Amino acid sequence: MDQDKIFHRLLRIKKTALAKYSQFHVASILETVDGELFTGHNIEFSSYGLTICAERVALFKALSEGRRQFSRIYILSDAKAPCPPCGMCRQALMDYAPGLEVVMYGSGAEVKRMSIADLLPYAFTPDMLPGDS
Repeated sequence: MDQDKIFHRLLRIKKTALAKYSQFHVASILETVDGELFTGHNIEFSSYGLTICAERVALFKALSEGRRQFSRIYILSDAKAPCPPCGMCRQALMDYAPGLEVVMYGSGAEVKRMSIADLLPYAFTPDMLPGDS
């Protein structure tokens, strides 16, 4: 999908974010290696610990539909500059999409692209867990 269409779709998704406490709206689109798109927006709760970020919403939707191979995630927030995923989202994305490209848009025209590995250096990965002996 072309970047202009992605950006405009993110704008539409961001408007539906449930950010009634922080007023910080975030939208994401997770793309599979086959080009299928899964969308997400942040969903806040009065107990902030229950809040789910847009990136994990998109990831959970894709995983629940059986998708396991991802190429990139697009993110747009209310921030002026491109806003990276939080630490919990970085870890979740690293676990299920270690080769992921992260495309972050600012509310202006700025775009920043990074790998999830660059966003989470020295990551704890599933291969560090003890295996069956």
